[in-house]
Amino acid sequence: MEFLRTPEERFRDLPDFPYQPHYLQDLPGFEALRMHYLDEGPRDAEQVFLCLHGEPSWSYLYRKMIPVFLETGARVVAPDFFGFGRSDKPVEDQVYTFGFHRRSIVALIERLDLAGITLVCQDWGGLIGLTLPMDMPDRFSRLLIMNTGLGTARSAPPEGFAAWSKFVAENPDFDVGGLMERAVPGLSAAERAAYEAPFPDPSYKAGVRRFPAIVPVSEDMDGVAESRRAADWWSGQWSGATFMAVGAQDPVLGPPVMKRMAEIIRGCPKPVIFEQAGHFVQEHGAPVARAALEAFARQAA
Repeated sequence: MEFLRTPEERFRDLPDFPYQPHYLQDLPGFEALRMHYLDEGPRDAEQVFLCLHGEPSWSYLYRKMIPVFLETGARVVAPDFFGFGRSDKPVEDQVYTFGFHRRSIVALIERLDLAGITLVCQDWGGLIGLTLPMDMPDRFSRLLIMNTGLGTARSAPPEGFAAWSKFVAENPDFDVGGLMERAVPGLSAAERAAYEAPFPDPSYKAGVRRFPAIVPVSEDMDGVAESRRAADWWSGQWSGATFMAVGAQDPVLGPPVMKRMAEIIRGCPKPVIFEQAGHFVQEHGAPVARAALEAFARQAA
C-alpha cells in the first residue's frame, strides 16, 4: 500500500499540546501502516477516556479536554485515524472505507487492551465510535457524545450535508485551516497552523477527501449494517452513564440531529446545549469536560 508520512517537523511547537506521540505499527491487518495516538495518565487507571476525532481534525482537537480528564487520575488515549494527524496516510482515495477505519480502531483497543472506557466522540469519531461498544460491551462504561450521529440510512441526511459533501468533492485541496478558522471563532494563527500541520500538500489529503463520501446515507453503503445494529444496541442494551454536549451553532449536526440521538440512547439525560459552540464542541473543551464529569458523578451516586 502506498502511503505518506507527514514529516515530524510539521508538528513542532504546537500550542497547548505538550503531549508525547506514541505509535503502533503492528496492528493486525494494518502492518504496513503506523498509527499515532496520545497516551496520557496511568496505564493501570480504572477509567480510560478514548477520544475519537472527526473530519478534518486530529487528536489536537482534544487539547482543552485532556487536562480535565487527567485531573481525575484517568488515562486518556486519543488516536489519529489513518489519513489524519500524525498517522500514516494511504495515497489512494479508495483505501478509505467505513470498515477500514472501524477495524483500525477495534485493533487499537485490542492491542492496548483498553477497558473501563469512556467513549468521547464527535463527528466521524461518533459515526465509527458508536458502532464499537456493541461488539465489545465489557470494555465500555460511559459515553460523552458531541455533535455526531449514526449512519443508519433510515432517514434523509441532515440539512446541509449534501452541500458539504459536494464542496469537498469539488475542492480536493480544500483549506483545512480556513475551515477550522471559520468554524471556531477566535482560533489563533498558531492553532490554525496546527490543524494544517498534517497536510503539507494535496497528496496527503485522501482521507480528508473521502470522509464525506463514505458517510452511510443509503442502504447499500458500507457501515449501514453496523450502524443499525449499533442503534438497536444503544436503545436496548446500553446501561452505562451518558452525557450529551451539543454545539448549538452547528448547521449540520446541531440540536435537531442530537435530539434524535438522545432518543436512541437508552437512559440519555437531557442534552446540555452550549450556545456559543459550533460543530467542534471540543474547542469549548474545559467547561464541556467538567460538565460531563459532574454528570457522571451524579449518575453514579
